[in-house]
Amino acid sequence: MSDILKNFSSAMAGLVESAGASIVRVEGRNRLAASGIVYAADGVIITAHHVVERDDDLRVGLPGGETVAATLVGRDPGADLAVLRVADAALTAATWIDASDLRVGNLVLALGRPGASLQATLGVVSALGKAWRTGAGSEIDRYLQTDVVMYPGFSGGPLVTMDGRFAGLNTSALVRGASVTLPAATIRRVVETLLAHGRMPRGYLGVGLQPVRLDSTLQATLGQQTGLMLMSVEADSPAAQGGLLQGDVLVTLDGVAIRQLDDLQAALTSERAGKTVTVRLVRAGAVHEQNVTIGQK
Repeated sequence: MSDILKNFSSAMAGLVESAGASIVRVEGRNRLAASGIVYAADGVIITAHHVVERDDDLRVGLPGGETVAATLVGRDPGADLAVLRVADAALTAATWIDASDLRVGNLVLALGRPGASLQATLGVVSALGKAWRTGAGSEIDRYLQTDVVMYPGFSGGPLVTMDGRFAGLNTSALVRGASVTLPAATIRRVVETLLAHGRMPRGYLGVGLQPVRLDSTLQATLGQQTGLMLMSVEADSPAAQGGLLQGDVLVTLDGVAIRQLDDLQAALTSERAGKTVTVRLVRAGAVHEQNVTIGQK
């Protein structure tokens, strides 16, 4: 038994050392540095958005000990992901595993490099769920929660499986009180968008809104208690061009119930930008439907 544990311990230490070749330190805030992952060998680094508190004077500590300057490519606050780039550095890109290949109970490691050396903590995959949306409206392809301890500076570092592949990027900012990991599919989608555009396009209507309670008849008809009243409509905005009027109460957009401001923010995704959708609204007490082409900003 002692030999089994000794061999397991040695193998795990070797796994951490190997994975460490793709883990960097990110200096983007005045306090403790955070961690990052080498996404591409040509200098693309990913980390958590919330640990990059400035847009310039960024530094990245490489696995070999050298510290180099980095530039900010773009960020998606909703997914808590930022993309940096370093030049003229020999890097080893991470190898990824999709969340669909994980099971609850799998052993995993959370790794970080907030200081000069690599740090690690061991845990298990505690929950796997379907796609979900963050409070800021970004879509995450899978819910991936672990019981790993997120030590200070671990945000932006990877969740690593027992075969050395990276399952995602750890963040302490998306769900209060839980260790949540951005899965590889979400990372790929967001990074490729940021590399192409420098930002995450968002849909917009060009309206000012206020939640209001519907009367009992409309509640029964629509199956919801509240909607969003258009308090203002910008001239030449997508809403104005779609025929929406001040005083209308928005209740659905593209089949999605709109009860609160967060519902609309979540519905105005980059995927809907430029798309013509049907909105259902209440005007003068009657339910109407309008086609609106979602804008982009």
